[in-house]
Amino acid sequence: MKSVSGYRRLWVALSGGLDSTLLLHLAAHCHSGVRAVHINHQLQHNAGKTENFCRELCVRLGVSLVVQPVDVRLASGSGEGLEEAAREARYEAFEALLEPGDILLMAHHGDDQAETVLFRMIRGSGVAGLAGMPGSRALGAGRLVRPLLGFERSELEDFASSAGISWIDDPSNTDQRFDRNFLRLSILPALKKRWPGLNRRLQHSAGSCAESDFLNQRLAELQWQTLGGHRHRLPVEGLSLLSLAEQKNLLRWWVRHSGYSPPSISDWSQVLNDLLFAAEDRSPELRGDGFSLRRFQGELYLVADMAWVPEESVALEPGLPVSWGSWKIRLEPVATAKADVPPIRICTRQGGERIRFCSVGPSKSLKKWLQEKAVPPWERARLPLVFGAAEGEGELIAIGDLWCSEQYCGSAPAAGWRLTVERDCD
Repeated sequence: MKSVSGYRRLWVALSGGLDSTLLLHLAAHCHSGVRAVHINHQLQHNAGKTENFCRELCVRLGVSLVVQPVDVRLASGSGEGLEEAAREARYEAFEALLEPGDILLMAHHGDDQAETVLFRMIRGSGVAGLAGMPGSRALGAGRLVRPLLGFERSELEDFASSAGISWIDDPSNTDQRFDRNFLRLSILPALKKRWPGLNRRLQHSAGSCAESDFLNQRLAELQWQTLGGHRHRLPVEGLSLLSLAEQKNLLRWWVRHSGYSPPSISDWSQVLNDLLFAAEDRSPELRGDGFSLRRFQGELYLVADMAWVPEESVALEPGLPVSWGSWKIRLEPVATAKADVPPIRICTRQGGERIRFCSVGPSKSLKKWLQEKAVPPWERARLPLVFGAAEGEGELIAIGDLWCSEQYCGSAPAAGWRLTVERDCD
């Protein structure tokens, strides 16, 4: 416990059970200014009793406590669905709580690790999942640390009992309709009876999987650099020369590195064949949770799900920024003697638009210009087009963040107004 250092605030996730209660005692003994957070899922009949136990415990230890009720939204009626929904609600609350420099201690121990590895094995996880729970990882703006992973639950129970520490049990922990409880109560005891060193064996396997996952990620990163990958796109030609295993590994790494979860796919061979080798006139796509992989002009793009954009045109007024999908559009005065506010509206493509780059030059088809600029088709239909006139009239003065008329940009725009179009990622 004393090895935990370099934090701004030290938190302990307190459920009221044996593990977290013991962890709070240890943290309060070894560190000053410890804080606790109790997540009340509001699911058990004794939820109020458990919350009161946590409050009284923190008062006795002189620990500041935050109680956070959460609303567990269940997508399905299965036991596994309830477990996962409660976990997601719990971690969302933790992420919202943590600030930069914060550390959250969680009381997972060796039996929890064995249970996790076995559970993921049954679900068919790869090496990343079979690596089990890491001892430390980023969580929100802070970090999550699990200092008890090297101890078995029996050791923790012996220590707590000898120290006279009391705790409160969660009645749901005996309900074997939940998959993890079934493993914990029926399967793992039988396995441990047959193989007494089961936890150590599974911990060794998890460590080997963690090493393999590290090497897989390192290989993907090196191949990404060799192939000339950019943040949101990857050349198809180089990717197509890799083996199927390397292609899968690289795409999984790219998706995870971009902040998403790789999709579960049973036939990667068919999916990758469509993405990499479909005819040029086709638009192959692999959809994931919050993103999609799309191909365009010899490159594979990782595209975040599009934010909503208005269906009708929107007037742009000074001092009132307009959010348009992933764009933010503003109009600001720059001249000392401010000219009248020009009538400006924003809309998406309707078809037939033309652009004039110089006031005395010829106009050009917007459709053709976007093709020349290699703007992907999924972005063209959502680009904010800014017109400098009332509805149904006027010329284009800006096209997303791709171009802006000299009348409305620069240090001294001729119109006396500066138009700013920025994307969220800028």
